[in-house]
Amino acid sequence: MIFDLLASPLTGLTWIADQIHERVMDDFDPKTVLSKQLLQLQMAFDLGAMDEDTFDIKEEEILLALQAIEDEGEDDE
Repeated sequence: MIFDLLASPLTGLTWIADQIHERVMDDFDPKTVLSKQLLQLQMAFDLGAMDEDTFDIKEEEILLALQAIEDEGEDDE
Protein backbone atom coordinates (compact mmCIF):
# COMPACT_ATOMS: atom_id res chain seq x y z
CA MET A 1 0.00 0.00 0.00
CA ILE A 2 2.82 2.42 0.77
CA PHE A 3 4.45 1.50 -2.53
CA ASP A 4 1.20 2.33 -4.35
CA LEU A 5 1.12 5.75 -2.69
CA LEU A 6 4.73 6.45 -3.58
CA ALA A 7 4.37 5.18 -7.16
CA SER A 8 1.09 6.96 -7.96
CA PRO A 9 2.75 10.12 -9.36
CA LEU A 10 4.86 7.98 -11.67
CA THR A 11 1.83 5.92 -12.69
CA GLY A 12 -0.06 9.13 -13.47
CA LEU A 13 2.79 10.50 -15.56
CA THR A 14 3.03 7.23 -17.46
CA TRP A 15 -0.69 7.36 -18.23
CA ILE A 16 -0.40 10.97 -19.44
CA ALA A 17 2.57 10.05 -21.66
CA ASP A 18 0.60 7.14 -23.13
CA GLN A 19 -2.34 9.44 -23.90
CA ILE A 20 -0.09 12.00 -25.60
CA HIS A 21 1.60 9.28 -27.63
CA GLU A 22 -1.76 7.90 -28.75
CA ARG A 23 -2.96 11.36 -29.88
CA VAL A 24 0.26 12.06 -31.77
CA MET A 25 0.10 8.71 -33.55
CA ASP A 26 -3.49 9.46 -34.57
CA ASP A 27 -2.30 12.71 -36.16
CA PHE A 28 0.21 10.77 -38.28
CA ASP A 29 -2.17 7.99 -39.29
CA PRO A 30 -3.15 8.73 -42.92
CA LYS A 31 -6.51 7.01 -42.56
CA THR A 32 -7.41 9.17 -39.55
CA VAL A 33 -6.26 12.33 -41.32
CA LEU A 34 -8.36 11.52 -44.38
CA SER A 35 -11.39 10.71 -42.23
CA LYS A 36 -11.05 14.08 -40.52
CA GLN A 37 -10.74 15.80 -43.90
CA LEU A 38 -13.90 14.05 -45.07
CA LEU A 39 -15.76 15.23 -41.98
CA GLN A 40 -14.53 18.81 -42.48
CA LEU A 41 -15.58 18.65 -46.12
CA GLN A 42 -19.06 17.48 -45.17
CA MET A 43 -19.38 20.23 -42.59
CA ALA A 44 -18.29 22.88 -45.10
CA PHE A 45 -20.86 21.60 -47.60
CA ASP A 46 -23.61 21.48 -44.97
CA LEU A 47 -22.85 25.07 -43.97
CA GLY A 48 -23.01 26.21 -47.59
CA ALA A 49 -19.33 27.05 -47.87
CA MET A 50 -19.01 25.11 -51.14
CA ASP A 51 -21.23 24.02 -53.98
CA GLU A 52 -22.24 20.43 -54.64
CA ASP A 53 -19.93 19.95 -57.65
CA THR A 54 -16.86 20.99 -55.66
CA PHE A 55 -17.98 18.80 -52.78
CA ASP A 56 -18.45 15.78 -55.05
CA ILE A 57 -14.99 16.16 -56.60
CA LYS A 58 -13.19 16.57 -53.26
CA GLU A 59 -15.21 13.81 -51.62
CA GLU A 60 -14.27 11.40 -54.41
CA GLU A 61 -10.57 12.29 -54.03
CA ILE A 62 -10.65 11.58 -50.31
CA LEU A 63 -12.64 8.36 -50.70
CA LEU A 64 -10.24 7.11 -53.36
CA ALA A 65 -7.29 7.87 -51.08
CA LEU A 66 -8.99 5.98 -48.23
CA GLN A 67 -9.68 3.05 -50.54
CA ALA A 68 -6.04 3.01 -51.65
CA ILE A 69 -4.90 2.85 -48.02
CA GLU A 70 -7.31 -0.01 -47.30
CA ASP A 71 -6.19 -1.87 -50.43
CA GLU A 72 -2.56 -1.38 -49.45
CA GLY A 73 -3.32 -2.81 -46.01
CA GLU A 74 -4.94 -5.87 -47.59
CA ASP A 75 -1.89 -6.42 -49.81
CA ASP A 76 0.38 -6.43 -46.76
CA GLU A 77 -1.58 -9.26 -45.16
